[in-house]
Amino acid sequence: MCLIVLAWRPGHALPLVVAANRDEFHERPSQPLGRWADAPQVLAGRDLLAGGTWMGITPAGRFAALTNIRADGQPLGRRSRGKLVEDFLRGDDSPEGYLGELAGQLQDYTGFNLLVGDGQALWYLNSQQGAPQRLESGVYGLSNAGLNTPWPKLERALAAFRASLARPTPEALLELLGDRRQASDDRLPATGVPLEWERLLSSVFIASREYGTRSSTALLRQADGQLLMVERSFTPEGAHREVRLCLPAQAVG
Repeated sequence: MCLIVLAWRPGHALPLVVAANRDEFHERPSQPLGRWADAPQVLAGRDLLAGGTWMGITPAGRFAALTNIRADGQPLGRRSRGKLVEDFLRGDDSPEGYLGELAGQLQDYTGFNLLVGDGQALWYLNSQQGAPQRLESGVYGLSNAGLNTPWPKLERALAAFRASLARPTPEALLELLGDRRQASDDRLPATGVPLEWERLLSSVFIASREYGTRSSTALLRQADGQLLMVERSFTPEGAHREVRLCLPAQAVG
């Protein structure tokens, strides 16, 4: 994932609402949103190169999502960051315990932001900062820097997301994720990539032949456990396919 906006509202009728874009090279193979054959509790897309995922949830309410950190000169890790999401979804550690153990292994991974939750608590870890943080009720955003870093694309997505929260729908969340407006040069972050790339990466939805938004995902989880998750995956030409998963409340354990 390269952009995530979410509302975490314990006690609300919709405690978890998420809109997220995954940006990646189009040639990297992946599997669309679905139930994993080797881990049926995992509802997620899948990276077919390294085997992990960028965002997923389980019927029991375990949730995890990841963005990469874009920074000049950061060391490359030897392990895939997508496994961080996969391992949490497959496991049964508490969010706090999982991130506490991970905090001692950060040198194994290139820079990342990781969100993990279990329906009761939501935790966040930035690999450059190194200290797990419990998130209070609120609206949060992540791109390729720290939590709520005011990059133009994230500010635009957060504004549209907040406006949708009175009556959130998958269609409204997917619409805000499709914003292709680029930031003006004077507002671009400086992350060590060429100016042309900073411009390309400054939009909520990234469109180019080689690299861009591969999928947009809307997730709404109700307090009774009912879950709706919709993913649109895109080709370099812009065509998309849609997968919709809906779990009724009685199916949630």
